Amino acid sequence: MIRIILIGYMGAGKTTVGKELAKALGVPFYDLDWYIETRMRKTVKQIFDERGEEGFRKLEYNMLHEVAEFENVIVSCGGGTPCFFDNIDYLNQQGDTVYLKAQPDVLYKHLQMGKGVRPLLLNKTPDEVQSFITEQLALREPFYAKAKHTIDVNLMDNFEKIAITIQHIREELNLL
Repeated sequence: MIRIILIGYMGAGKTTVGKELAKALGVPFYDLDWYIETRMRKTVKQIFDERGEEGFRKLEYNMLHEVAEFENVIVSCGGGTPCFFDNIDYLNQQGDTVYLKAQPDVLYKHLQMGKGVRPLLLNKTPDEVQSFITEQLALREPFYAKAKHTIDVNLMDNFEKIAITIQHIREELNLL
């Protein structure tokens, strides 16, 4: 059975890598945020606005416990998911956790290119976003570092490099 759970900071490429890895392995892909949005029929931003971060994290916890039970699946978690409750320990019990690790400046560039709404970055200047990423990544690193596997994604800026990242994950997990 395959159960791979991708973690890392927002903008690390969890969804991009997850989709391609799922395609390569012939298994379904679930992005936890998308799963929450589908189940709740609201965007993550709307849930944040209505319930605040604490309310969102409780909902996320419950949805995580559904998705992480699926078999033969690739799951991409939100950037904060492993950092709340006992989520990282639970994820490590459920499957192969893979931390997609990138430096703050790389994450900033990825987030600048992204089109999605990131509730935690709303109404921040570029300098504030860079500082926020650096500070929050430092707080989250101890949780991310508990993943069973770590893959450097600092140079994942085109499709060829994404394919190389997929190959690295497959090698790391002995899924050749």
